[in-house]
Parts: sequence; structure tokens; C-alpha cells
Amino acid sequence: QVQLVEGGGGLVQPGGSLRLSCAASITTYRLITMAWYRQAPGKQRELVAGAMTSGDTKYADSVKGRFIVSRDNVKNTMSLQMNSLKVEDTAVYYCNAGGYDLGLPGPSWGQGTQVTVSS
Repeated sequence: QVQLVEGGGGLVQPGGSLRLSCAASITTYRLITMAWYRQAPGKQRELVAGAMTSGDTKYADSVKGRFIVSRDNVKNTMSLQMNSLKVEDTAVYYCNAGGYDLGLPGPSWGQGTQVTVSS
């Protein structure tokens, strides 16, 4: 079992930026997948962005060109730089890790961090 801790959420105006961070409790081996999911009220949890140890990344169409995911394979940390934020980006963002590919979530989840985009 891997513990994941997220941080960096908050309240921001439309067009603003935030950077989320995720830290895993284990650094003795590499986590194949690390990813960000989000869930807004009344909506399904969805993949926002993820990264493989290989460097391959995947983004939701709605965030391409605005969000950038990066990770440190040695430290098992991950960040999500969110730019040009929109009201529809409002959600709880969750760190996920330990999967084998980015088509499905891995078994480990963080507790989430709230991102609210509002004027």
C-alpha cells in the first residue's frame, strides 16, 4: 500500500493558475503510473492528466494546452501546473498511483484537494 498526499488546491479567479503537488510514501521503487483525477458534484471521476515512468503522458481533451503534468521518478512525486483555469475546472482533484497503464486508475488514492475557480 502506498500513501499519497496532495496539496496546492485553493480558490482562484477564472484565467488564473494553480500548481498541485502529490507525494508518495514510498521511494524504494518506481511507481509505473502517477496520475491526477478529478470529480465535480454530479459528475463522474475523470482522468485529468497522468505520466508513466517512461515519460509518456496523457491528458483529458478539456485540459490540453492548459495543464502540464510532471513527475520525479526517483522521489515518486508529481505536480500538475494548471493555467488558464475555467469555472468548469472546479472539482476535487485526487492523486492516483500504482497502475500499469493510464487507461485505468491504480490502487492507491490520495484524499483529494479542492480546486475552486470562481469570480
